[in-house]
Amino acid sequence: MSSAQRVVKAWQAVNTALHEELERDERVVVLGEDVAATGGTYGETRRLLDRFGPERVRDTPISEQAIVGAAVGMAAVGLRPVAEILFVDFLGIASDMLVNQAAKLFAFSGGRVPVPLVLKTAVGTEAGLGAQHSQALEGWYAQIPGLKVVWPSTPRDLHGLLKAAIRDDNPVLFLESLALLRETGPIGGPDDVIPIGVADVAREGSDVTLVTYGTMRGKCLAAGELLAGAGIAAEVIDLRSLAPWDRDAVFASVAKTHRCLVVTEAVREYGPSGEIAAEVGELCFNELDAPVTRIGSPRILAPHVIAYDRLRVPQAGAIAARARELVGK
Repeated sequence: MSSAQRVVKAWQAVNTALHEELERDERVVVLGEDVAATGGTYGETRRLLDRFGPERVRDTPISEQAIVGAAVGMAAVGLRPVAEILFVDFLGIASDMLVNQAAKLFAFSGGRVPVPLVLKTAVGTEAGLGAQHSQALEGWYAQIPGLKVVWPSTPRDLHGLLKAAIRDDNPVLFLESLALLRETGPIGGPDDVIPIGVADVAREGSDVTLVTYGTMRGKCLAAGELLAGAGIAAEVIDLRSLAPWDRDAVFASVAKTHRCLVVTEAVREYGPSGEIAAEVGELCFNELDAPVTRIGSPRILAPHVIAYDRLRVPQAGAIAARARELVGK
């Protein structure tokens, strides 16, 4: 098997990207809780310490403020830190460093101080981890000028987008679906970099467009199979990136299908699905044969039971049912 056709688990895709980027650029450093000696809570930093040493792979105290604050300082003086926060829920305590410092320093310095920082963190939906580990908070951060937000779901996208994020001169919030880290798939070679802001047409169709990202990619693909059994051809657009998001790919799909369903695991009320749906509704109005529809999680706390958490998050059957209603209109 060639290096361009490696098949790995999702966490191994992240590990491979880190190895390759640390090897490629001596300015890249990794820091976070247990990322060095134990190889990371999710295994994503295994063997990095052995290869690159404690100067470039460093364990930190259990302090999100210290981790993000140190990473911002590292980036400001020319390093390219990859900082890990175990769950995006924990990022709130360090949001000032990310939102008010990292995202604004380039502009405040008149373009003299770029902040090439990657903040890597997980969303724990459907893992039975409870309300403080299972929130999809990408919408909070996607509205911050100067901050990029990506949420890949496949091994190839995790590998290629992490490499793009590390090479980017802007701060990037890199989200991972904890439930998908053991999924297996191919990844590209060391030079396979996936540009931030470019969507993936995960499934082609002509009757309805399903716009999604992250954990919901797999749910939408499964919904596409269910819809195919009913004679409905669903096109699935995996945004991969929330800030920026690929309007051109979404608008082109809607121009073909004339119907759009936005699917997120984030809470539907005030969530990112509303922004995407509004843009489609405003800018594709003449192409639509039905109102833009969206589906997300209800505004309730995530339960500490996996089976109940799966009732909270949109599943393939519910997505397919909503799409059938949309086509019926």
